[in-house]
Amino acid sequence: MTGFGYNGVDAAWWPYVFILLAGWLPTDMWRWLGVLSAGRLDERSPAVALARTIATSLVAAVIGRLVLMPGGSLEAIPLPIRIAALATGFAAYYWLGRKTLIGILFAEVVLLGVPWALGII
Repeated sequence: MTGFGYNGVDAAWWPYVFILLAGWLPTDMWRWLGVLSAGRLDERSPAVALARTIATSLVAAVIGRLVLMPGGSLEAIPLPIRIAALATGFAAYYWLGRKTLIGILFAEVVLLGVPWALGII
């Protein structure tokens, strides 16, 4: 008999409970604490500047890893094309009004268009 005991881990509902307890709940808890405390923080305070710096560096590290050491189908695209897509996306973002969507679209055109034109994909 399956249930909430030790032997009930093989039950069909267990993965959903695990996702809820280990994935969604801790993440959402910190998000809601951030929302509740954000109104009380000074945007120019050193703590907020440190948090922004850490968040930006984490995003840069993820982007660097995706470009330099990708996995999956991105690995089939040669490194020079991945670097060109990154540079093109950044340049488009910077020079065309600092709009994130424009930077992403330009990078995607290079990332998908150049290998397609060269017959790589």
